[in-house]
Amino acid sequence: MKKILLTLSAIMMMGVCAQAQSIPDEVEIVTDENVELEIITPAEPVQETEQDIKEREKRLRELNDDLGYAKAVNSLRRGYFVLVADNVQIGSMGYRHYDINGVSNFVLVQDQDGIIQFALNTGNPGVNGLGGWTGKGRVRDMRVNYADNGDVFVQYHLISGQVSALVSITLFHNTKRAVARVTGGTEITMYGEILPYRDKKHR
Repeated sequence: MKKILLTLSAIMMMGVCAQAQSIPDEVEIVTDENVELEIITPAEPVQETEQDIKEREKRLRELNDDLGYAKAVNSLRRGYFVLVADNVQIGSMGYRHYDINGVSNFVLVQDQDGIIQFALNTGNPGVNGLGGWTGKGRVRDMRVNYADNGDVFVQYHLISGQVSALVSITLFHNTKRAVARVTGGTEITMYGEILPYRDKKHR
């Protein structure tokens, strides 16, 4: 049996010092007497051109978009999702409000339960006290259809004593970006992202 001290300075010189900060400079390992270790010097890192960096970042964005799209499609199909809005339009020809909070502007579906809410920063408390309106009801007749180009269409009715609305959602291909149109009264259009969401009471 023999003891060998491996110096990690070569590894740290290769740009992984941030990850190796908690690793001691020398590591003691014990091997059989007949085992010989050969220390191989790592190759020099590849020098990327500016174009290489741009192409790599583009591929990374595309992979992230693909992953977000796949998660969004699955959440729509399962019926547990939320469209978090970053801008809202009230009325078919109305002004689009961009200065909104996604936490309080959303379309939510949890199996058979649904909520639609918008809250505008207008200073007017509105019906829901948040500068807008909130409708909660039961989700009925949900249908999911797929276009050849990858767009996904979801349509359902939200029904209760306070709301009777038709919700039509379009998820655009290879992205989690979507638009939801709510009709049955004053038309509301919400633009944002589809995210998987499962409320605790539905778990």
